[in-house]
Amino acid sequence: MPDVELSAGTLDYQDTGGDGPVVVLLHGVAMDGSLLRHVVAGLRDDFRCVVPTLPLGGHRRPMHPGADLSILGVARLVDEFLERLGLSDVTLVLNDWGGAQSLVAYGREARVGRLVITSCEAFDNYPPGLPGGNLVASARLPGGLALAFNLLRLRPLRRLPVAWGWMAKRPVPPEIMDTWLRPLISSAAVRRDLRKYLLSTPPKDELLAWSEALRTFDRPALVVWAAEDRVMPPAHGRRLAELLPRAEFVEIPDSYTLIPEDQPALLTTHLRNFLDDQR
Repeated sequence: MPDVELSAGTLDYQDTGGDGPVVVLLHGVAMDGSLLRHVVAGLRDDFRCVVPTLPLGGHRRPMHPGADLSILGVARLVDEFLERLGLSDVTLVLNDWGGAQSLVAYGREARVGRLVITSCEAFDNYPPGLPGGNLVASARLPGGLALAFNLLRLRPLRRLPVAWGWMAKRPVPPEIMDTWLRPLISSAAVRRDLRKYLLSTPPKDELLAWSEALRTFDRPALVVWAAEDRVMPPAHGRRLAELLPRAEFVEIPDSYTLIPEDQPALLTTHLRNFLDDQR
């Protein structure tokens, strides 16, 4: 897996290569780019797929101790990542992580030609739902994250609503989730990085201002939401689509938040249709 040195530290990423249009796919907390593996498989023949592992807990290399890993800090890293790789006019696809809103709010979206937002944090849903609230509560306690993630060595606990039970309607394959959890179980420095992110939620008025800033994104956008989402309210998807001046809205049946796990083929079809329409 290639890597790139950024101001906060070294980011690993997957790059399928080729000269097709560039699609950059981003994951959420306590995961890595393997969340998007099925979508990448469905796009890679015609598109160059670039999938960084963000420093949100599933990363294997801790960031520098002084790195800004707040919500806004991670959004800045995405912009820096695109710049360092020389990527422009990309289609940016996000699932679970709501960083597109802060990217736009702080003028960091110049390299984004098209935006695809799939079930994610939005408006004041930070931390998102029961799983997000549980993580933040753990982060506030000394040793809380270490305890929380070590408990998830027990695979049945992963299906609890406070873990991944409300994130994916179908169990994430255990070997995939083992990979997601391993850095958080084994590395205090990775837990430190995640703690910075989890405890960085700004006041409600700032969160709402981030969402409102999407009105200024005048490029094509697609909002895809899980109809049965229990963590990211489906109404948020419709509201985001109304804010974005050139957005389409699609609802995905029989899925929770992690649409790339629950309905990868359907998500890939909608992505392909959207991308083909923009050519």
